[in-house]
Amino acid sequence: MNQRKRVFSGIQPTGDAHLGNYLGVFQRWARMVDEYECFYCIVDLHAITREYEREDLLRRVFDLTVSLVASGIDPERCTLFAQSHVAEHSELQWLFNTVTPVGDLGRMTQFKEKSQGRESVNAGLLNYPVLQAADILLYRADFVPVGEDQRQHLELSREVARRWNARFGDFFPEPETLVGTGSRVRGLDGVAKMSKSKDNTVRMIAEPDELWARLRTAVTDPARVRKDDPGNPHVCNVFALHEFFTDADAREEIEIRCQTADIGCVACKRMLTDNVAEDLAPVRARAAELRAHPERVLEILHAGAGRARAEAARTMEVVRDRMGVGAATLDGGLAQLHRPAPAVGSEAGAKPGA
Repeated sequence: MNQRKRVFSGIQPTGDAHLGNYLGVFQRWARMVDEYECFYCIVDLHAITREYEREDLLRRVFDLTVSLVASGIDPERCTLFAQSHVAEHSELQWLFNTVTPVGDLGRMTQFKEKSQGRESVNAGLLNYPVLQAADILLYRADFVPVGEDQRQHLELSREVARRWNARFGDFFPEPETLVGTGSRVRGLDGVAKMSKSKDNTVRMIAEPDELWARLRTAVTDPARVRKDDPGNPHVCNVFALHEFFTDADAREEIEIRCQTADIGCVACKRMLTDNVAEDLAPVRARAAELRAHPERVLEILHAGAGRARAEAARTMEVVRDRMGVGAATLDGGLAQLHRPAPAVGSEAGAKPGA
């Protein structure tokens, strides 16, 4: 049987997981384990390129682990771990720095956006894409599922692999974009994608009262000023969310009633809230169970890091040897350099035919 292709994907621990994470990332991750060998990483080293509090970071890593597992990502069928628990990520980043031109990093769109208008930025922000390349290539991933905003970073990872291979010998695969069905979910503003920085999100494990408090504020069809104005559900973000949580027959009924002004936006939001609450009830229950047993969450992270370190060690053994760094490489190299020359006339030094 052919060995499965390998996927690497990472997510920052930036706060409570929201519906956009659940629909656009978590569900896709849960499905991919059926087809690929998956390494899923909570990239906490990337998260510290911005200001943060220690306790808050630890809580966010824990909370994200809970959200991922509660969403159906089985840690027994994939390698789920935190980036900082595998030291080889940082080591490989440093080694990749030596084959990555500073000019390439300065041209990264995200670096330009995040550094714009600031007198000074930390070096981590500039080197963010090199660490991302190390994340991916450390596990010699074949595919990376990325959004449009990360395509440039993935191309840099491919370029880093090419440069390193050209200098030290072919070893790293050039990872490809994994095209899939991850959903892009607009936020409550109906314009931008759901994002905590824009405060347009709905928490994935929100209780029904909180769901209603958030969803009732969602922007709908701007043409529906009054309840008796006919609407266009195809420009309404609330109707777009119904696609994920409401069955086809009910959606068709909502569409007709919206177009004929037989239903108002508040009632439409109420139906959506009820459906979201029902659909995510098992997720909330699993999350509550995990929070009640934090030792289980820690076991998951420790086990995942152990598997990740074993794979990372195999990669770094080759990398250190090819680049001539590391204690084991030095020991072996010196032993070879200082091996005594064969004695004259010995079997090893005898001329053919002697």
